[in-house]
Amino acid sequence: MKIAKSIVELKDHYNRMKLKPSGFVPTMGALHEGHLSLVSAARKECGIITVSIFVNPTQFNDKDDLKNYPRTIDEDLGLLSDHLSENDIVFVPSVEEIYPEPDKRVFNFGNLDKVMEGAQRPGHFNGVAQVVSRLFDIVKPDNAYFGQKDFQQLTIVRELVRQTGNKVKIISCPIVREDDGLAMSSRNQLLEPSIRKNAGAIFTTISKSSELLKTMEIENVKKYVFNNINLLPEFNVEYFEITDNIELNLVKRKSQMKKGNKYFACIAVKAGKIRLIDNVEIQLL
Repeated sequence: MKIAKSIVELKDHYNRMKLKPSGFVPTMGALHEGHLSLVSAARKECGIITVSIFVNPTQFNDKDDLKNYPRTIDEDLGLLSDHLSENDIVFVPSVEEIYPEPDKRVFNFGNLDKVMEGAQRPGHFNGVAQVVSRLFDIVKPDNAYFGQKDFQQLTIVRELVRQTGNKVKIISCPIVREDDGLAMSSRNQLLEPSIRKNAGAIFTTISKSSELLKTMEIENVKKYVFNNINLLPEFNVEYFEITDNIELNLVKRKSQMKKGNKYFACIAVKAGKIRLIDNVEIQLL
């Protein structure tokens, strides 16, 4: 695999390879099996793959979170060397390479960035849109692969593509989980052992949403989720919502759910000092 630190190096490699279709897996590093599953999905469909490793400062509204975000570039490159071919490329740009000038663009996503993560992390998705659109302009992929764990981000990226008229195909890949069900995340390695041993309860609890909805109203299901997780030492639910996957309208009553539409139960939990998110699809009767 080729490692490029500059846009010039990246484009030079693409021009020499002339392979199609091109696949793109954008990451912030600290790679795990979830990221590698995206690479594997791209491998099945693409002649050349670009994996970017870039911790994007504009999507962090907490400077300490940006400072503490795990950076494991040597380990990341070692993992990727086992999954990428000699034709593929890892793009590891500096902040100056991505943002030669401050990015002052403000995107309008309507309701999509106002709920759930958007409500908890103001400005986060604008920063995501800045870096994703910038990377799309640089890499110019045919396909881009994103994990379903970042459910809201995936929805916003699709809207970003629609608004910008980009022809890239956005491909959603299933969540990869630890043995106890915890969704794989770069942040998991930051969990204290005493916290980590209980973290599988997040998935176990939200997985019961579909079953509980058969006999309970949404308000009572939400109470169950909050109570069940908040009983764990140092666990605190920030939100638990049921939403559609297109407009991210939060569902308050079961009568609002329509057959034929897809709905997801989404959660954010502060586990000790680390913030975790997850989601599951709701199976309607």
